[in-house]
Amino acid sequence: MTDDLRTSVLLTPSQLQSMRHSCRDVTVIAVHSINPYTGQQSFKGERIEDAVDTQAYDDFQSPATVEGGQRPLPEIARLQDKARAWGLRRESTIVIYDADRSMTAARAWWVLRWAGLPDVRVLDGGLPAWVKAGLPVTDKVTTPAPSDIVLTAGHMPEIGAEQALRLAVDGVLLDARIRPNYIGGKVAAGQAPRGHIPHAISAPAPDNVTDYGNFTDSETLKEMYRALGADARKPVGVYCGAGMSAAHTVLALASIGIDAAMYPGSWSAYVSDPARPVVSGADPV
Repeated sequence: MTDDLRTSVLLTPSQLQSMRHSCRDVTVIAVHSINPYTGQQSFKGERIEDAVDTQAYDDFQSPATVEGGQRPLPEIARLQDKARAWGLRRESTIVIYDADRSMTAARAWWVLRWAGLPDVRVLDGGLPAWVKAGLPVTDKVTTPAPSDIVLTAGHMPEIGAEQALRLAVDGVLLDARIRPNYIGGKVAAGQAPRGHIPHAISAPAPDNVTDYGNFTDSETLKEMYRALGADARKPVGVYCGAGMSAAHTVLALASIGIDAAMYPGSWSAYVSDPARPVVSGADPV
């Protein structure tokens, strides 16, 4: 049986290929990146045929600011210019992929949904899953026909620092960073504090995926987030370091029918104000 809820945000390689073969209006976006920690380039010279190339850390964020954090949301006019150059159209199903567990693809998914595009999905497992399925790749660069699409901001739920503090008490606030960052600890004088927002619950985004890089099955995701309190009975918010892993978790939650707000600035913006409370240790408080 097809999981229509999951398919509305995640597509398997075979599902994407079937859509393309049926002549459905589909635009494929390849998100390339340079790993900020290792310097490794994700693009190895091959892409899905007709995929439009984009850059994770240039196209789907603005330059870092103190208040906005390391990866503020892009200026909508600049994003619109890029979307027109990519040939994006409102009536098209936009399918995004990357080469690394959908981390950067999820950010692109969230940003394009935030900008008002109605049907944006992520290729589950990305390019590795596509190749593993024996589907064709090419080294040919796609030059799309420009569009005249108009984008507007604010179509995805967002929270800021004060809302996150309240949501951690009145709802469920998930911290999508790896647990060492959540636990935190002492830092040298003058450095930003480490730890987490009081009452936030550790929910590392890498747990959303299997060892093979695709999102885990829906029943497992439901049980995982139910145990953390994200079961649709309370409002849910998500933050991470700078709005990348949080988008991945918002996507995972969307695939099981749970709407979650994202804190775009996340920890890098939260700690810009030294008056905001920080908790260290493995417990929420």
